[in-house]
Amino acid sequence: MEVIFSAVMNELVSRSISFLVDIYLKQKAAPTKEERLRSLQRLLLRLRVIVDEADGRLITNQAMLHQLSILKKEMYKGYYTLDVFSCRAHGEDVKKDRKVHYFFAHSEFNPAKRVCFCNEDASQAELLEQVLGSIRDIIKDMSEFVMLLCKSPRLNRQPYNMYLLLGKCMFGRQMEMEHIINFLLQAERAPDAAENPPFLPIIGPMGVGKSTLIEHACDNERVRNHFYQILCFSDDDLKGATLEILRDRGRIEHQNRGMGGGRTLIVVELLSDIERNVWKRLYSAARSHIGSGSKIIIASRSDMIARFGTTQPIRLQCLSQEAYWYFFKVCTFGSTNSEDHPKLTAVAMDMARLLNGCFMGAAIFTGLLKANFNICFWNMALSIIRNINRKQVLMYGVAEPWQLAEPVYVRRANKTSSEWFVIFADCQTSSAETEAEDPETISVHDFYFGNVRPRGNFKVHAWTSHLPPHYNYMFHCRIEALPEE
Repeated sequence: MEVIFSAVMNELVSRSISFLVDIYLKQKAAPTKEERLRSLQRLLLRLRVIVDEADGRLITNQAMLHQLSILKKEMYKGYYTLDVFSCRAHGEDVKKDRKVHYFFAHSEFNPAKRVCFCNEDASQAELLEQVLGSIRDIIKDMSEFVMLLCKSPRLNRQPYNMYLLLGKCMFGRQMEMEHIINFLLQAERAPDAAENPPFLPIIGPMGVGKSTLIEHACDNERVRNHFYQILCFSDDDLKGATLEILRDRGRIEHQNRGMGGGRTLIVVELLSDIERNVWKRLYSAARSHIGSGSKIIIASRSDMIARFGTTQPIRLQCLSQEAYWYFFKVCTFGSTNSEDHPKLTAVAMDMARLLNGCFMGAAIFTGLLKANFNICFWNMALSIIRNINRKQVLMYGVAEPWQLAEPVYVRRANKTSSEWFVIFADCQTSSAETEAEDPETISVHDFYFGNVRPRGNFKVHAWTSHLPPHYNYMFHCRIEALPEE
C-alpha cells in the first residue's frame, strides 16, 4: 500500500513540476509589446511591397482587384494600429480624462470578432496578436496573387512614393474605377445599343467621392482615346430644359478632334433625384445627338436612379477609419517619414478622426498642414475643427459640418469675439472664372487663420482639383454675430 501511495505522490509531484515549468517557459517565450510592434513593422513592409507593385500594374481581372482591395484593407488596419501605439507611447493621442475608442473592421481572412480598442478595457497584447495574425494569414495567401500580378502589364508611370501616386489614382476605389472603365470601353453587342445607349448609375452619400471618381475615369487615357467627346450636365442644366435646349447645354469636358465625331460619353451629376419626364428628355436628346457606342453615367445621392440603369449600379461607401487615416497621413506628410514626428502624427490622427472620412476636409487641411509644418499651427488647426464640430452639435444636434447640408459656423484661430464666419453654400468654378473673381475672394488660409476682416458676403477659395480641367472649389460665406455659448 505504501509503495502505491509513494508512486502516486511521485507522479503528482512530477506533473506539478512539469506544469510549472511549462508556465514559466510560456511566459518567458511570450513576445513583448515592443517585439510585436517590430514584427508588425516588418510584415507591413512586406505587405506594402506587394501593394506598391500592384499599383504599378494594369489589373483588369475583377477577382484580382477584389483580392487587392482586401490586401489594402489589412495594410491600412496594420498601419493604423502601429500609429495608435506610437502616439500612445508619446502620450499625445488623448488626454488622461478622456476615453477614446478605435474600431477595426472584420478581417476577411481572419473572421475574428470586431475589435474594440480603448485605453482602459482592451488588451493591447491581444489586439496586436489579432492584427499580426490577420496580416500573416493574408501574406500566406498571396503567393498565387503575386504570380498572376507578375503577368500583368506595367503602367507607363513608376511611382517612387505613395504621395506621388495619390495624384494619379482614386484612393481606395481601384476596383470601382476599373469597373467604370470596363463599362465605358466594352463593345455593345445588343442590336438596339445604338438607339438605347448603355447607362451606368453611381450612387453614394454626399462627399463620398462620386464626382472625383468620375473625374479620374474621364481623365484615363484609354477612355479619352475611345470617345470623341465627353459632355457633362448638372442639375441646373436639366431644370425646365426642352429637348432642343438639352442638346446645347452640355459642357464639353474633352474633345478628341482627331476622331472627327462618333462616340460620346455623357456624364450627369445630380444633387437630388431626377424626375422620369426629365430623364426621358435627356435620354431622347442623347439618342438623337450621339453616335453608336456612346455611354451615359449618372451620379446621384438618391437610390432612385438605379431604376433607369441598363447595368448594375456602383454603390460607393465611406472609407473605413483605418483607410481614411492612411490617406490623410500620406497627403499630409508626403515624402516625410511620419515616424520621425510622433507629436505631429498624434495631432493629425485626431484631426482625421474629427473630419470623419470627408475628402473635402482632407483636401483643405492636409494642404494647410503641409505648408505649415510646426506643432503650434497644427494644434490651432485641430482647435478650429473641434470648434466647428462643437458648434454644429449645438446648432443642429449632429456633428457633420463637412457635408455642408446646413450652414457651417467657423471661428478663426485664437479669436474670442462673438463674430462667426458662416459657410452657407459651395460651388465649383473653372480656373479662368476664379482669376476673374471679385476682390472679396480670400484664401482658405486667411479664412481660418488670417486677420483681415471681410465685408458682407464673400467667397473663399477652398481648394483646387489636381485633375484637368483643375476646377476650383469655393465657399460662399457671410459674417454673423452669435450670442456666447
